[in-house]
Amino acid sequence: MERTPADRSATPSGSAGHLALGRWGERVAERHYRRDGYRVLARNWRCGSGEIDLILEHAGTIVFCEVKTRSSEAFGHPAEAVDQRRQGRLRRAAVEWMRVGGCFGAVRFDVVAVLPGRVERLEAAF
Repeated sequence: MERTPADRSATPSGSAGHLALGRWGERVAERHYRRDGYRVLARNWRCGSGEIDLILEHAGTIVFCEVKTRSSEAFGHPAEAVDQRRQGRLRRAAVEWMRVGGCFGAVRFDVVAVLPGRVERLEAAF
């Protein structure tokens, strides 16, 4: 698990709520991946099985990333929200993305937890 300071841009608040917070967290996660040399293939890719927040490529590996952003840990760590049901949806969506794009090879599933002041990337989380 990699822990790094979060982006210094302001954390969304107010009635814009969780959607703005989630979009902010996805931008922060994407910047961290790009900084480390990853290439973004898709953002918020949707299909019948669900949505994949980020699809990236690095050193020949396709990375399917679920980003979870929270304003605090009052209700648990953000990564805890990626339960078995959510993992199954992500796997099915990843298979669909590979089928549609004709892309096969090494894959990895990451979870990025974004909290104010902190980004944690859990590589090969499941």
